[in-house]
This record gives sequence, C-alpha cells and structure tokens, in this order.
Amino acid sequence: MTGQWEILGEAGGIEAYVHRPEGEVRGAVVVCSELYGVNAYVRDTCAELATAGYVALAPDYYWRNARRTELGYSAEEREDGLVLMRALDRDELVADASAALSEARAEAGERGVAFLGLSMGGHIAVRAATALRFELAAVFYPGWLLNSGFPLVGPVPPLETSERIAAGGAFLLGFRGELDHIILAEEWEQAEQQLTEAKVPHELVTYPGARHGFACADRPEDYDPQAGADAWRKVYAALESHL
Repeated sequence: MTGQWEILGEAGGIEAYVHRPEGEVRGAVVVCSELYGVNAYVRDTCAELATAGYVALAPDYYWRNARRTELGYSAEEREDGLVLMRALDRDELVADASAALSEARAEAGERGVAFLGLSMGGHIAVRAATALRFELAAVFYPGWLLNSGFPLVGPVPPLETSERIAAGGAFLLGFRGELDHIILAEEWEQAEQQLTEAKVPHELVTYPGARHGFACADRPEDYDPQAGADAWRKVYAALESHL
C-alpha cells in the first residue's frame, strides 16, 4: 500500500499521514516529525516501517496553524519551521498525541504501540510518555528534555517528571551524536541520571563524531550512515522486543 492522509477523530481536527503494511501487523508506530513537518523524509520513514510490518502514523502537529506542512532543509525553510514550532502549545501537543495513540491502538490490534521521535518530535514523544501509556519511545536527538524556552516545552521540561514515564510503562531508547550542538553531553548525562533515579527502563546511546540529524540521509552535511544504520538496528530490535 501507499501512505495517505487521514483524519484522526472529528472532521476538521488533526490529520496524520498513515502507511499500513500489506501483510501481518506487528504493531503501530506514531512518527513524530522534526520541525520540518511531515515531509518526504518522514513519509519515507513511515513507508520503511510499514515494509517491516508496522502501521506508521505521522501526525500533523502544526495543523492548527498550517495544514500538511512539508519543509526542506534549507536555512530559509528552517526559519519557517521555527516559526511554526514556536507556536506549538504543550497541552495541545499532548492532546494530539493522545488522538494519535488512540488510532494507533486501534490499528495495532493485540500488539503494542511505539512513539518514534525525530529531533523536535523526540521531545514530543518523551512528553507523550509522561502523560500517556504506551510501550516504547524511540527518540533521535530529542531537544529540551531538561530545559525550557519554548511554549511546546511548558514550565516543566519532561524529564523533570521522569517518574511519570516510569508509571506509564514506556521503555525509552534515545540517540545523540557526540558533536550535537543542540543536545550537549552534560544534558545527556543529566537525562541518564534522571531516568535512572526514576527507575525508567531506558538506553541512551551517543555516537562518536556524529552530529545533530545524523540519521537523516536528506541532510548530507549531518548524515552519518554508520551511526544511522546502527541506531535503526536498535530501533527495530526494540520494536520487536516491546511491541
């Protein structure tokens, strides 16, 4: 099958790009995008997950301000994405994640649900894990886990309430590049400490020499094929284990 846009819930509300597998469904994955929206990279990610047997849903978190946003990786388009990102609200994000989770549960049948987050989407996936119950959060270079500054973060960064992730039951798998200019080593170490103290089952991985965006082949200046391939191997192993 090919992917398609579908309404989640009431008409006029949030939409998601949905790609279903042709054969047996092994679970469902909510794909939370970078600040560039549900672009070709995100849709390709959904297609790859569907090929592996997972229903993939990529919510359009920008829907209140701009429908079906798909930006490229130029400096100008990044600025457009930042404008949209700064307009996101934490509580609205959780509501949208809840709508996506409900649809994912219906699609998964008796199997589990994961949230897969890419950069900004990694933050959304971790935030969702503090408020919702699902099996796995797999996040690539997630920002603002322990610091605020944007309305989407709110006054309390998500890992300050790590005990809620433990209560919700999600395993948290996270990836960061050593040279990431957004997620510094100290923040990653603090995240490790917070998760450990809250007894959240987790694995945080740092790839030597890798940059922010290392898993995205559409970002050639940042792409690290070896690190990206290893991270995706870990993601698929986690999906098989937890879903």
